[in-house]
Amino acid sequence: MLVNVGTPDQPDTRHVRRYLSEFLNDPLVIDLPRPWRNLLVNLVIVPFRSPRSARLYRRLWTPEGSPLLFHLERLAEKVQAELPGADVYAAMRYGNPSLEKVLMQVRSADYQKITILPLYPHYATSTTGSVEKMAGKLFPGDRRLTVIPQFWNHPAWAEVMTRHIAAYQPDRFDHVLFSYHGLPIRQVQKVHPERPVKECPCTHTLPEHGEKCYLAGCHATSRMLAERLRLEEGGWSTAFQSRLSRNWHAPFTDETLVRLAGEGKTKVLLIPASFVADCLETTVEIDGEYHALFREHGGTELVMTPSLNSRSEWASVITQIIGSGEKGIPVHH
Repeated sequence: MLVNVGTPDQPDTRHVRRYLSEFLNDPLVIDLPRPWRNLLVNLVIVPFRSPRSARLYRRLWTPEGSPLLFHLERLAEKVQAELPGADVYAAMRYGNPSLEKVLMQVRSADYQKITILPLYPHYATSTTGSVEKMAGKLFPGDRRLTVIPQFWNHPAWAEVMTRHIAAYQPDRFDHVLFSYHGLPIRQVQKVHPERPVKECPCTHTLPEHGEKCYLAGCHATSRMLAERLRLEEGGWSTAFQSRLSRNWHAPFTDETLVRLAGEGKTKVLLIPASFVADCLETTVEIDGEYHALFREHGGTELVMTPSLNSRSEWASVITQIIGSGEKGIPVHH
């Protein structure tokens, strides 16, 4: 079962409101006490954000619908072709096709083994953790079930990403920026409460407590890809995007782009390394808003590598990740 985060059924306020309500009321996404979360989400965020988000979704939408959905469906078809002895399902954690409904469909079938691959390269409680919680609720104690927690450290993913990025000739740019979806600092802190985030050495090494630390995994991914691409020291960096407040992990991608332009680095290659399918955060935020911001501050060329989407080589990588899921995936230090 391939699972991504989700998308509204249509890019209008009504459907976006329904989607945001399901998404943001998940206690693993907004990890506030329930009364405060209900007030914030249902009386403030959803009513005021839905019309603006609907306008953004209209910019993203294509004649085929939401890229996040049709790429997921095509990807599932390609993985199915590579795994004729299995049934491949596609699901969204929020929206349709509903993860809960697909899990209930699978539960009623007589499968010997069930593998769930959340399509997030890095583990976070608000993404993969939410999928795990839903699966555990419907399959309590079921030994047939495996949820693959992350795959940034799988050699096949590293290889396909390296080839994908190399096709854009990183050497011709002044700087390469690896951008990841941001998270509130408090959410990362909960993964290793005994180690303060601000004292974590994860920007230059993967600590022992960093196996499921989102921040550590992102920095390790940048180091791994920079090494494989033979990028010069100082010629690349890591940043985090899509923040809702300044209490999210820095450095922030938009501010980093402004700084790079001010330093005379006018040609930047941006790698959205935490996304496997193009969505609002890549197509609208990076390729639209950040592109305009970079040029406004003196940049001349900001090129974003598209996500792997439903490429055939990505489908092949998924079959390898699934195959090694129970054996364990080697960690890159």
